Amino acid sequence: MNTVSIILARGGSKGLPKKNIIDFCGKPLIAWTIENCLQGGANSAWVSSDSDEILEIAAKYGSKTIKRPDDISGDFATSEAAWIHAINHISKIEGEMIDWVLAPQVTSPLRETADVAKGIKLAHTGEFDSFFSCSVAEDLFFWQKNGAGILESVNYNWRNRKRRQDIPKQYIENGSFYLFKPEVLINGNNRFGDKIGIVEMDFWKMFEIDSLEDLKMCSALMKEFLIK
Repeated sequence: MNTVSIILARGGSKGLPKKNIIDFCGKPLIAWTIENCLQGGANSAWVSSDSDEILEIAAKYGSKTIKRPDDISGDFATSEAAWIHAINHISKIEGEMIDWVLAPQVTSPLRETADVAKGIKLAHTGEFDSFFSCSVAEDLFFWQKNGAGILESVNYNWRNRKRRQDIPKQYIENGSFYLFKPEVLINGNNRFGDKIGIVEMDFWKMFEIDSLEDLKMCSALMKEFLIK
C-alpha cells in the first residue's frame, strides 16, 4: 500500500514568527516531522506551503514540495482544503496512486518514528478508514462555564465522583498526526470516516509549539526523552 505523508506548513505565524522552520534542537522544526514520516514507513513525504523558504528547507530534508495557492493559505483556510489540493496534485499531476494519507502536525515534534510506524501498521490491517493519534487522559477533570457563567463539570459528575480505577479510559485527540484514506476526505470533506481508529502515544508527546514558552518546554522534553 502506498502511504503518502502530506505535511501542511504555512509561512505566516503571528504567535511565533517562522514557526515551522524555527530552530528546534539543532534542526528546522519541520525537519523532525519529515524525518519521522520517512523513517516511520511513509513511501513519500510532501510539504504543502505558500512559502518558498519553507519548501526549500523541506526539500533539503528529503520532502517533495507543493506550492499552495493563496486562496487556501490564509488564516481561515481549512486543513481539509489544503489536503485535498495536495492529493489532487500528487495523484493527477504526479500520477501517483494514494492508498493512505499520513497527515502530521509540524508543531507537534514530540513524536517518535515508532509512533508513525505503529499508525501505518494499524492502517494496513484494513479494519479502519481513518485514525487520530491520541494520549490517554488520566485524572483530568474538565470544567466549563455555561451560558449563565456557572461552572459545570464536563467529563465527570462532580456530585458523584468515582474512584480513579472506576473511570473509563478517555482519549485526548492530541493532533500529532492523522491517517485517512483519500476518498474519506474527498467524499465527506472530513478527515474522519465511519470506521475511526486510534494510535495511542505517551502523554507527554501531546504538547505542541505555538509560543516561545511552548518552544522551550518541548525542547526540554525532546532533550530529556528523545535525543540520545
